Amino acid sequence: MTLSAAWRVRRALTAEAGTALPAFVDHHVHLHLIDSTSLARRGIAAVVDLGGDPFSLARRPQGLPRTAFAGAFLTVPGGYPDGRSWAPRSIVRFVTDASRHPGIEGGARTAVDEQADAGASVIKVALHADAGPVISDDALAAVVASAAERGLPVVAHAQGPGQVDRAIEAGVSVLAHTPFDAPVARRTLARAVAAGQAWISTLDIHRGADRERAIANLRAFAARGGRVLYGTDLGNGSLPVGVNRRELLAMTEAGVRGDALVAALTDPWPRTTPIDAVSSFVAGDTPTDDEVATWLSRASVVPTEELTRVD
Repeated sequence: MTLSAAWRVRRALTAEAGTALPAFVDHHVHLHLIDSTSLARRGIAAVVDLGGDPFSLARRPQGLPRTAFAGAFLTVPGGYPDGRSWAPRSIVRFVTDASRHPGIEGGARTAVDEQADAGASVIKVALHADAGPVISDDALAAVVASAAERGLPVVAHAQGPGQVDRAIEAGVSVLAHTPFDAPVARRTLARAVAAGQAWISTLDIHRGADRERAIANLRAFAARGGRVLYGTDLGNGSLPVGVNRRELLAMTEAGVRGDALVAALTDPWPRTTPIDAVSSFVAGDTPTDDEVATWLSRASVVPTEELTRVD
């Protein structure tokens, strides 16, 4: 199979032949819940932390994996993930006021500014109506507007009746999860695609009916031209640290195949340009179409300068 982003290479240090691809990104992780030291060895060059302590994330050392982050979840008292055992108070900020003025206690602008000042590349909002109260429409609009003023996109965990539509209406750029709690209506899919919204896959965290709905929703979204980002919600349950073969197989089942699958893995979001200092390397020949997911899961991260292109 020919993948347009792939090129045949030989490693300078080992003379091993294989294929190089742009750096792989897991667009949904929680670093405080995992040991990230083996991610690069297992194929992940960059991650996007979508819910953590902004100050701890700002202090992370440089190196691999390259880390972009949202900082804390923006939610309301008693709303998701407030009170969860895995979510210490340091990773939650309450938005109880729709004010777009800086420095207002509980204000939307205040919460956004705190994350942005810590170095966030994206703002995360919890719209999980199945787990408790969610922020008001006015507060959500103020968060999106305040984030835009800081040049940041907004990503939302949208779950529960009407929450995906709320996210689209408010201008949320990315859904942290492919919707899984209900089928997404065709009109909603069309609105999401027209708005340029992206969906992070996170299919492998589900089982049973939730998994089937998520795959069906992603299939419908991708078929309409929706932008798909590979992401695993790493830290949520028992997931492999590194490229997740099961996630890739589920994405393939949803029709995200070949070049589209590679694009989902290598999209630099929320960065605007790919990491070029390192590449993803897979030893051996490129596979047939049916084997791409398994083949990609064998990648490791290597310095690009170590690779020599061959015919």
